Amino acid sequence: MNLPNKLTILRILLVPVFMVFLFLRKGYPGYSEAFALITFIIAAITDGLDGYLARKHKIVTKLGKILDPLADKLLITAALISFVALKEISAWAAIIIVGRELAITGLRVIAASEGIVIAANKWGKWKTTLQITAIIAVIIDPEIINLPWHLPIILIWVAVAITIYSAIVYFRQVDIDFFGEHH
Repeated sequence: MNLPNKLTILRILLVPVFMVFLFLRKGYPGYSEAFALITFIIAAITDGLDGYLARKHKIVTKLGKILDPLADKLLITAALISFVALKEISAWAAIIIVGRELAITGLRVIAASEGIVIAANKWGKWKTTLQITAIIAVIIDPEIINLPWHLPIILIWVAVAITIYSAIVYFRQVDIDFFGEHH
């Protein structure tokens, strides 16, 4: 197994570790926030690093093509659902972001069946960057860094807006008739 795939698997394995630290912070404030933050940042770094290494060394694999987006969705979804359970973000924000991820995954599957490859674009990259930034802001405890109380929520909703816009861009870029008639 190549290094990019190992990094992707590491990201998947870090998801439950991240969640444990995230939920422990309610009972054990202080260190658990720091460990949750560090775990999430390491996982987020592997997101960019695995793809970069795979492309640079020309070792893109079918396993990597499946696992990488799955690992990304697991990390973001786990964070958002955990935040909802901890009453730190609106369920609406999580539903919109997770719903977009499912919709784009479905779009990619349908497009692939038509021989169309939907590559990541700048809006998808902005979406990911904003989601990661917003999640980091929500994790950070005011005792670690004194952020204005509303900044994490503003960042979550900015991520939601970019998430919606990026979905619109992806659906517009693909010419598929979803109702069965071919053009």
